[in-house]
Amino acid sequence: MLTRELAIADYDGGRVLPDRLTRRRDAAYLGYAERMLHIYRNGLGRTRRDLHRDVQAVFAVESHCPLRRIDAFCKLLDDAAEFDRDRRGDARELRRQVFRLAGPLHPLVSSADRLFEHQEAEAKRHIAEQLGRSWDEIDAGLFADVIEFHRLRKFEGYADGAALLARYNVAQTQAALFDATEMTVWATGDFKAILRYAKLARLMHTIRRTDDGYVIRFDGPASVLRETRRYGAAMARFLPALVACRGWRMHAVVRPKGRNWLARLELSPDDGLTSHHPPPDEFDSDLEAALAEKWGDQPRDGWTLLREAEVLHAGQHVFVPDFVFQHADGRRVMLEIVGFWTPEYLQAKLETLARFADRPVLLAVADALGGESTTWPPGTIRFKSALRIGDVLERLRGVRNAAAARKVP
Repeated sequence: MLTRELAIADYDGGRVLPDRLTRRRDAAYLGYAERMLHIYRNGLGRTRRDLHRDVQAVFAVESHCPLRRIDAFCKLLDDAAEFDRDRRGDARELRRQVFRLAGPLHPLVSSADRLFEHQEAEAKRHIAEQLGRSWDEIDAGLFADVIEFHRLRKFEGYADGAALLARYNVAQTQAALFDATEMTVWATGDFKAILRYAKLARLMHTIRRTDDGYVIRFDGPASVLRETRRYGAAMARFLPALVACRGWRMHAVVRPKGRNWLARLELSPDDGLTSHHPPPDEFDSDLEAALAEKWGDQPRDGWTLLREAEVLHAGQHVFVPDFVFQHADGRRVMLEIVGFWTPEYLQAKLETLARFADRPVLLAVADALGGESTTWPPGTIRFKSALRIGDVLERLRGVRNAAAARKVP
């Protein structure tokens, strides 16, 4: 992720417009990106300073490229690399030894004369002999603890120049969020992934149901007391995961630092940003995929199977069941499938189900999981290797019959 100092954005009509490179307007940048990747891929053993200088040279003929954009590229390339950092303090000890040996020879000159008799080259040879190392080796390690002189050890990099440019566009949008005071996401799909990544970013949320999905507002505890930018960095961390999801649009309120007015940052998949995160899997397990395939798209006994179509929430506790069964009469029943997991996971799952005990949630559990000592909720569906359609329909009929019985005077 970029730093605030590397952010580039314009403000127009109350909107924040982060710096973005497009294929049509900035076609030359694809070639620049490939050259930058070549520098890092072939730069093992070189210092960070030399690598950055070569990257700057790539843009020598580009008159409209601001220095901050070049520095941003260097930051993204560095983030994908590993550098030797001298964590043991060898450079500090080496400097002590060199300076102690060089002190009596001060001052050093390139060519000795009657006034200054100590030649630089001879002094280096003398120091190298005393330390039992070549001067080139000493020179390479003398300031290895200074960030500019860290040497490239490994570069995993990006798949190609297009991937680097895509990462740049997302990173600049992230940087614009550093000054965000709140973020709202309208979600029509991938609810579980969106909420999971928001939780990983340590964002708090409030959720409201709409006709076609949910409105989720993200902020943090201090937002209850006052308007604050302290959660902007968390929103920025959350953004790449959101971009990887399907069915969303985002609106953020931004208060630029040092300015007394607000701006809005609006984003959706139509903006064409590409995340380095992979898109969420359609199903969390083979069990879920198998059930969806067997059930099909057509209703069974009036029940249609929907994937992760309901979000249950109570305060900051959120539960997105694996499936929702929608009946033709409007009734909705949820299904959660538990395959092979740890005892801690099972305990957490049972606590979640207990928290939403007032909602119609069916639980399906693999026989391999539950010892007889485990107390499962009433109506739990047990299965061996695959969940059977007949068992699910039987439980759904039971739900309908119980509902009908409650309506009888």
